[in-house]
Amino acid sequence: MRAGSAVSRRYPSIGDYGFIGDGRTAALVSRDGSIDWLCLPHFFSPSLFAALVDVERGGRFQIRPAEPYAVSRRYRDDALVLETTFTTERGVLRLTDCLVLLHHSPLMNELQPSRELLRRIEVLKGEVNVEVWFAPRPDYGRRPSSLEWRRGLGWTVPVNHGRVLLQAECPLEQAAGAALQGRLRLQVGDARHFSLAMAHQDMLVAPPLGEHAHQRLLATMEWWRHWGESFSYSGPYREQVFRSSMVLKALTYALSGAVVAAPTSSLPEAPGTARNWDYRYCWLRDAAFTLRAFDDIGFHQAGADFFSWLLHATRLTWPELKVLYDVHGEQPQPEQELSHLEGYRGAAPVRIGNGADEQLQLDIYGEVLLAAYDYARRHGALDRFESRLLLGFGRTVCRRWREPDHGIWEVRGVPRHYTYSKMMCWVALDCLLRLHREGYLDIDVEAFRAERDAIAAAIEARGFNETLNAYVAVFEGDEPDAALLQFVRVGYIDAEHPRMAGTYKLIRDRLMENGLVRRYPPDFDGLAGEEGAFGVCCFWMVEYLVLAGRCDEARELFEHVLGFANDLDLFAEEIDPRSGELLGNFPQAFTHIGLIDAALALAGVDSGEEDSND
Repeated sequence: MRAGSAVSRRYPSIGDYGFIGDGRTAALVSRDGSIDWLCLPHFFSPSLFAALVDVERGGRFQIRPAEPYAVSRRYRDDALVLETTFTTERGVLRLTDCLVLLHHSPLMNELQPSRELLRRIEVLKGEVNVEVWFAPRPDYGRRPSSLEWRRGLGWTVPVNHGRVLLQAECPLEQAAGAALQGRLRLQVGDARHFSLAMAHQDMLVAPPLGEHAHQRLLATMEWWRHWGESFSYSGPYREQVFRSSMVLKALTYALSGAVVAAPTSSLPEAPGTARNWDYRYCWLRDAAFTLRAFDDIGFHQAGADFFSWLLHATRLTWPELKVLYDVHGEQPQPEQELSHLEGYRGAAPVRIGNGADEQLQLDIYGEVLLAAYDYARRHGALDRFESRLLLGFGRTVCRRWREPDHGIWEVRGVPRHYTYSKMMCWVALDCLLRLHREGYLDIDVEAFRAERDAIAAAIEARGFNETLNAYVAVFEGDEPDAALLQFVRVGYIDAEHPRMAGTYKLIRDRLMENGLVRRYPPDFDGLAGEEGAFGVCCFWMVEYLVLAGRCDEARELFEHVLGFANDLDLFAEEIDPRSGELLGNFPQAFTHIGLIDAALALAGVDSGEEDSND
């Protein structure tokens, strides 16, 4: 069902959402003050609110003026604290939303709930009538919702292995359909707080409201300010790079260092289609990019934490690697379809879990070993156990690189010989050879070099199409793949080599539309519907142009792509090149990593530095 239909009009655009997080879970807040997505207690836990994928059955928590309004919004003072300002004919109302963080605050000494969503409203001008709607729908709406009044404490709702407590500084009444509603008139200077606190396998804590709640909001802002002190990037596009780093931090699970791909599930890559997946897990394909992005902008501890998680997760399946893991390093739940939910703008089925877990993706070995190489160079050592793990992965590459796989884009179908997968197998062995050469570990140099060179020979003989003068997606094929732009960045080939120049031209001519880059041609994956341009591929094109010495073109393209972010500088996984709407899960870590890398490449040109893998 295409945008503009009756179903579509009931849903905000994906870009209409703001994002808040606390390193354990995240919420999406619409321009109408509605929290339409929140999973508790973790990113991949069942939802409490999921109007994002079903406006009727999903549940929401909305606070907004009761009369017509105009909206503006921003993040406050470089913190992931979202301010939404509603301007009506009679007054101005500001709604502030955050997931509370109290580290570095004296409030940490007090008893706190497992999670707290804090909402504050205040009238800045005139007077405003405000309406409140609270409709929890636990477990993706599969569990009956029950509201229990706890007198002076507020309202409780049973959820997965716990309860949530809603406290409000205004009267709320029960409405039909297991919901609460309220209406209040506020004058200039009036402020009210709403707290949604959770207890997960623990006692339920009722944090106080009033000024104490305001102090928790200020403490959360201070937490983000303290975190931001490590940010070291001072080049062009600093604001967008910082915002991207905030997104990555909020998507980093605080207890392990794992980075989830996105906080949402089942936002479609093509309007009204079944191209939708659960992205609340950690993909190894993002590993090298994530670690390098953290380190390059000053967050060295975050990079180290992520590498530690990566080694912890992969040791459980060593010497084989799985495609994705949950934040604890375990395998995700099997993929399921939630047939009772409508899907975002009718894009059914809604899915939880991810079937890509069962795929073979050989490129991940290169991404993990590239992350290890970057880590060793930046942090100076690999211990004996880490060395043993990496050698095991290298031996697996030697044993399996000749097999077909499902590729970086997780195409669901018969495995094929993807050129990018072979190239990343080459990278895996090349990284081991570099680690040996630089004294980080000992390997059988001749054996690993022989396999690395055999991979390169196969790529040049079978992954390069002489007629097209370009590397192609699949051995003996004739279709482009935007991932092949990465050949240059990882050191496989020089950007100005004729074969790479031909590859760029093929990608530009067949995958670019309106200055945006699709990852592969229509029908390549066999799924219905034409997906949008892939955010990270657009930024990979920028990097390629920089490395090819075409810096003016690179800067022009980068600024063009930045123009498709929403008003909060947030990107989803994809962009519709015709309408400009954001598509896919949101916000997407991979896209924001690509933004950081592209900005760094441009900054290197401006400062006279040269990109190098040495």
